[in-house]
Amino acid sequence: MKTLVANFSKQLSDAITIGVNAKLSNVGTPISNVLICGLGGSGIGGTIVSELVAGYSKVPINITKGYFIPAYVNENTLVIVSSYSGNTEETLNCLELAAAKNAKIASITSGGKLLEISKEKKYDHILVPGGMPPRACLGYSLTQLFFILGFFKVIDDRYKKELENAIKLIDDEESNIIAEANSIAEKLKGKTPVIYATTYYEGVAIRFRQQLNENAKMLCWHQIIPEMNHNELVGWTEKNDKLSVLIFIDKQEYSRNMARIEINKEVIKKYTSHITEIYSKGNTSIEKAIYFIHLGDWISVLLGEMRGVDLMEINVINHLKSELSKI
Repeated sequence: MKTLVANFSKQLSDAITIGVNAKLSNVGTPISNVLICGLGGSGIGGTIVSELVAGYSKVPINITKGYFIPAYVNENTLVIVSSYSGNTEETLNCLELAAAKNAKIASITSGGKLLEISKEKKYDHILVPGGMPPRACLGYSLTQLFFILGFFKVIDDRYKKELENAIKLIDDEESNIIAEANSIAEKLKGKTPVIYATTYYEGVAIRFRQQLNENAKMLCWHQIIPEMNHNELVGWTEKNDKLSVLIFIDKQEYSRNMARIEINKEVIKKYTSHITEIYSKGNTSIEKAIYFIHLGDWISVLLGEMRGVDLMEINVINHLKSELSKI
């Protein structure tokens, strides 16, 4: 897993090449909305990309992480089906429902049933390299989402340069990222992480939470500012130094959110002495998100090593799938 994390920038570069060479077909009807279907490591890219392009996407982009699709899906909907293995049962169910509504379908996968169906039905599809854990292939799925949205004119092509700049950023900062990740992992050892971020970085926070779950084999939770100021902040009433708070902060954060962060810290420090601020690097939202993702991935694997767990093992997920296959 450490090698896969270390190769994140190479994966992004490879993903850009795949996206540039992807063969997609023009759609005859206008796209009025987008639905991205996927779960886990294949689904989090949809959450992150939808947030990153929210300020300039020409149509609404929604995410589904379950078996069903919204009622609004029709022939003017672009449905992007993302399953790294190609065999995610929830996602395949969404594909079947979207096809029944004559939606425009594009898939991202490394193989499996999704690739078979995409070829048989002549759906647009982008094939990515297989044989890796889905959570270690975010660079592929996230990048292809940008290219599909760009091809169908949902977004402009600014993402191309921003992805290239993000690759350079994490390459230039790699030693600093690892050092910071190691320092943060030390602070989290023996603690329960509480992850906070602001609205358009919820995907980043979820990704970090998922990586702590799967790589470091530990529970944690996340919440979003300002929403948590209307509920969770009230829950900070008992001193507990087993809780360690991490706050992802954009250096160009909206001033009202920065004020909220400072007030939150004043409240929270009464109940735990462990508060760590993680600041963005980069000039654009894509660069900042890629930086946060890479830093979070490193934290998760280094913390997993400190905890002495098997970073790759996901036996409980395999057990779940095995039991479901019997039904």
